[in-house]
Amino acid sequence: MTGALAVEDVALSFAGVTALDGVSFRVEPSTVHAVIGPNGAGKTSTFNVICGVYTPDRGGVTLGGNRLTGLPPHRIARLGIGRAFQNIALSGRQTVLENILLGRHVLTRAGVIASGLRLPAARREAREGRAKAAEIAELVGMAPLLDRPAGGLSYGDKKRLELARALAMEPSVLLLDEPVAGMNDEETARTAGVIRDVRDRTGVSVLLIEHDMSLVMDVSDRVTVLDFGRLVADGTPAEVRRHPEVLRAYLGGALGDDPGGEPGDTAGGEGRDHDHHQEDK
Repeated sequence: MTGALAVEDVALSFAGVTALDGVSFRVEPSTVHAVIGPNGAGKTSTFNVICGVYTPDRGGVTLGGNRLTGLPPHRIARLGIGRAFQNIALSGRQTVLENILLGRHVLTRAGVIASGLRLPAARREAREGRAKAAEIAELVGMAPLLDRPAGGLSYGDKKRLELARALAMEPSVLLLDEPVAGMNDEETARTAGVIRDVRDRTGVSVLLIEHDMSLVMDVSDRVTVLDFGRLVADGTPAEVRRHPEVLRAYLGGALGDDPGGEPGDTAGGEGRDHDHHQEDK
């Protein structure tokens, strides 16, 4: 077990506009941890700092005993951070198996020559990779689809394939950016089950950004709430649901007891600051 992912006093700004203002939280091993907040809250900026896309102005990120801040993204991936993006970017002509195998490139040790000559070490690595990909496909419910071209999959299956490809990196922490965005209720429930299985069957920690509050409260062990780049709450789903600043940020909707708030609704957050930090969610 690698240890906890710790975001420590992270501050980040763009051209004088504050994106993150002293954000700190911990993702404990083998847990599902959600980061929520209205658009512009700093959620995606937080993910980008963790993955090395952005270097913070202050603070940093550690995973176990390893400091991630200052390392390039490919080094951070090798240390155990996997990420599935909201926008689907699969290779449509390649099969489900081939797409999952693409996620293992950071683990590949055999060189181009060894692979081209099909040397024993390269063949063994290829067999192990295919076996691992098949195991991941089973975990996310896609084992029957291994030989199907990714371009012909349903939207929900494409989203789960993105998740599977990220898992192929064998991360200790998996970052999911809006994993159920655009899904219907049935697909959402299925993906929620996959997220639980990833935690329970692999021990991988899941850190997710999500606007669907029903899913967040259902699958999360802990929830961190951001608003305008500032941490306003961090606790169990039950604690966050009752937190007064969270209720204010969401205008008493999805997290509160307002009968007018629909489950999964962002309760006005989308419109309230849609233009704030357009590069972020």
